Amino acid sequence: MSERLLIVGGTVVDPARGVEAVRDVLIENGKIRDVAAGLSKKPALKDVETIVAVGLWVIPGLVDMHVHLREPGREGDETIATGTAAAARGGVTTVLAMANTEPVTDNPSQLAFLRAKAAADAKIHVLFAGAVTLGQKGERLTEFARLKAAGAAALSDDGRPVMHAGLFRRALECAKDLGLVVIDHCEDLTLSHGACVNEGPAALRKGLKGAPWAAETVQVMRDIALTELTGARVHLAHLSAAASVAAVRDAKRRGLPVTAEACPHHFVLSDEMIPGYDADWKMNPPLRSASDRAALIEGLADGTVDAIATDHAPHGCGAKAQGMDAAPFGVIGLETSLAASLTELFHKKALTRRELVARLTAAPAAILGLKNKGTLAPGADADVTLVDPDTVWTPVAPFVSKSRNTPFSGRRLKGRAARTLVAGRTVHAL
Repeated sequence: MSERLLIVGGTVVDPARGVEAVRDVLIENGKIRDVAAGLSKKPALKDVETIVAVGLWVIPGLVDMHVHLREPGREGDETIATGTAAAARGGVTTVLAMANTEPVTDNPSQLAFLRAKAAADAKIHVLFAGAVTLGQKGERLTEFARLKAAGAAALSDDGRPVMHAGLFRRALECAKDLGLVVIDHCEDLTLSHGACVNEGPAALRKGLKGAPWAAETVQVMRDIALTELTGARVHLAHLSAAASVAAVRDAKRRGLPVTAEACPHHFVLSDEMIPGYDADWKMNPPLRSASDRAALIEGLADGTVDAIATDHAPHGCGAKAQGMDAAPFGVIGLETSLAASLTELFHKKALTRRELVARLTAAPAAILGLKNKGTLAPGADADVTLVDPDTVWTPVAPFVSKSRNTPFSGRRLKGRAARTLVAGRTVHAL
């Protein structure tokens, strides 16, 4: 007997198909079977299990293409089990985990271990990036073909930039031949070394060393040049600077295969908002100026910035208690990304409902080549998020994540995931 579920009365928002209307959604055996008005009135479906979604948005499950799950090596900060539970709470049904684990995910056996671990422990779908260079040292390329054969969904040294331009050129050329996207952490370490915040008046007042916006934009422009040279795709992680957005916008106008993402902390917060020396506000790239933040929002609105991703980076309280100078970079975001995006982008009318949902679902799925995700088309995976756009809440510890390093703690947010389904099964419900 088939397993069937009917979601009734919600507003379906599916940017991949241009659907934005009240519809019922029929799920069968973990797949979307039909999306149409009045399905609940059909006699053949009268006994099907039903979820009433009146007043809610029914959208494809969120795809977060940039997270750090810390396993193996730093299970005290996060595990695949806890990180994916946090994702489910935030409405995320697919994540791409970066390769800066301990040891680095730079070989097929490590990738096989992680995929088996995810199959056993994960509450949602987990994809894994393979490292671009061995040990993420930026010296020798990994074996891309073997990583792809072992299941790598992308390539990235995120957490560190690939500083050597010649090596990065070869990486792009090899990845192009294999149909893999390379995700680059854009940072020129010669400009940012030793910095813990953005270079500017806020850093000067606190006596902290800052990294200039150019530390990011120099490498963004290098990557764009190498993309033009090779014809290979490149995805630029966690943009934070206005000049970076402008460079990507120009590259897209010229038809180059460049995509980019922005994180909620960068388009909601700025360096002037950092309270004292609170290291829960320390991330890389750092929070920039208010004008940089506005440029990111403009880039999301006009499509220059394709996707919203969290760069979820858990750290324990002890590490973050070391203060701005000594604490590690990174903040958690899986449980607050949807809410922060709704609050800042939708409710402030920077993006329409359809545009916001596209940045969270269809766009990242397309960048990663996930044909059955990011949409509610019949035949697609039944990964579905029900969104209450108007509920007001305040995130406070303890979180589902093992860590609590978030600048959104105690901040009023409007909207959240009411229910999350993976392959038609509820993995989170309020």
